[in-house]
Amino acid sequence: MTNLIRSSLMPTALSLTLLLAPAGRSQHPHEHPPAATEQKPAATHDHHHHGLAPGTAASPNRGAGFLLGFGSGTSVNPASWPMPMVMQTKGNWNFMWMGQAFLVATQQSGPRGGDKIYSANWGMLAAARNLGRGSLMVRGMVLLDPLTIAGKQYPLLFQSGETANGRPIVDGQHPHDFLMEVSIHYAHPVGEKAMVNFYYAPVGDATLGPIAFPHRASAMELPQATLGHHWQDATHIANNVVTAGLMYGKFRLEASGFRGKEPNENRWNLDTGPVDSWSSRLTWQPGRNWVAQVSAGRLRRPETTHEDDIVRSTASVHYTRPVRGTLGWSSSLIWARNYKTIGRYATNAVLAETVVPVSRKNLVTARFEWSQRDELFEYDHGLAHKIFLQTGKHAHNVAAYTAGYTRELGSAGPLQAAAGFNLSAYSIASTLKPYYGSSPFGASAFLRFRLDRGE
Repeated sequence: MTNLIRSSLMPTALSLTLLLAPAGRSQHPHEHPPAATEQKPAATHDHHHHGLAPGTAASPNRGAGFLLGFGSGTSVNPASWPMPMVMQTKGNWNFMWMGQAFLVATQQSGPRGGDKIYSANWGMLAAARNLGRGSLMVRGMVLLDPLTIAGKQYPLLFQSGETANGRPIVDGQHPHDFLMEVSIHYAHPVGEKAMVNFYYAPVGDATLGPIAFPHRASAMELPQATLGHHWQDATHIANNVVTAGLMYGKFRLEASGFRGKEPNENRWNLDTGPVDSWSSRLTWQPGRNWVAQVSAGRLRRPETTHEDDIVRSTASVHYTRPVRGTLGWSSSLIWARNYKTIGRYATNAVLAETVVPVSRKNLVTARFEWSQRDELFEYDHGLAHKIFLQTGKHAHNVAAYTAGYTRELGSAGPLQAAAGFNLSAYSIASTLKPYYGSSPFGASAFLRFRLDRGE
């Protein structure tokens, strides 16, 4: 056990060092001068501009404010959510540093459960500048999952998707690639209400689904992936992504072309390939506290173990209620559907999650998931066929109920620390109980470290 803890702590410490390096050079990360004085439409996420004095060369125009509001790819959280970050200015450039790392000990019960100590983490740098009436932003995002998640997966009952050591992953979550995003964005206002934007990423996020769970406001205190990840937001790491979008008032319509295949097992490389898949998304921001989206796309053979294309549809609503001294009360409701073109059947996944600050230092989290799992026996196709003949079903219902608690421990400069735990109980179809037990459950305890400018 001592060796296991040491092997997990060392790469986690390395990831935190990488995240902390820019923070040590930040300029007054806890100060909140007024944002840029230029008028911005209601949909602009001006909460990112704290630390930028009005009238300076780096004061963002409408386009820069629009770009700095993006979360993963060109997706967004509600505008009222105070995104944790550290801001800097240098010449004409605005820099935004973000980072988060979890050190997690997890235990999953039953004959197909497991236990592990691992770290899920990521760090991001975005740099934006005015470019005439338009704006340019370059962004890079990295994580050390390939180092901090041993064995190419961590235990997560009923999760599936991608492969590890040449076998389909079942009851586990794959690590994400070292390079999560390398992208360039351009935005240009058209009149008073419109904005056009263009995005290219050798690796980045296509316009399909809500903001990805590692960056979603309502999921910030839950280190484990969602069970519906490969229905809802798996294209947050896609290759050769080309996106164009038009915002008008409270609406934004976007379309992407990209390489549809999921990342391979080499988590350190940059997967390449032609644009063979597409997606489109309509986003509506009726006010600062709300954002909703609907999206659809066709992915060309995303899984290496299947010949199917996937036709994916999603819809989601997200809400943030500001609470002074915290990141606010954030909730999400998400639905997604995958249709397999060769199997000719569809499966659905639904998620509802929330994080509630009951005080400045105490947070309560909850997540409900229901999904139709069709890949739980990928390791044994003979068994999968036998169960299909017995039940006549391609997929089996699984519901997960997760509740958790986080306690803020304190901060050192822009680095904030917290500790927490969550428990998951599962309600499953009777056909699954011989393989998972009658009452499977999971438990995780974690330390969380995050960069933030503070108040």
